[in-house]
Amino acid sequence: MPIEDGDTVSLHYTGRLEDGEVFDTSEGRGPLTFQVGKGMVIPGFDDGVRGLEKGDSTTLTIQPEDGYGQHDPNLVREVGREQLDAPDLEAGQVLGLETEDGRRFQATVKDLGEEKVVLDFNHFLAGQTLVFDIEVVDYKSE
Repeated sequence: MPIEDGDTVSLHYTGRLEDGEVFDTSEGRGPLTFQVGKGMVIPGFDDGVRGLEKGDSTTLTIQPEDGYGQHDPNLVREVGREQLDAPDLEAGQVLGLETEDGRRFQATVKDLGEEKVVLDFNHFLAGQTLVFDIEVVDYKSE
């Protein structure tokens, strides 16, 4: 019986960019387990496992709109260094930040000046086409 919405799926995966750079993998860890169609993974991943069966292996190519969205230039902002509690900043560094009301998020340091820092609040995979090699280990119907 093929996988459908509501099924709990366990699978191994390797995620890479179009140039082949690996950005995540389950290799050396347990499989990724999620419930299909419940928004636990990006939409393209949900769509890609529907119809598969235990033991199936495939490659999913996920466009940005079905992954982490397009890169939004409005989410790139310049802030004063004094606003950040991070004295040793480097370009490319990912910062864990928190709002006054306790919400947590990440930003990537794009550029450094003496008084200002340019931060990118987009997900680091925004705007990227993602390629996942997956193998369905198991699944259970709802």
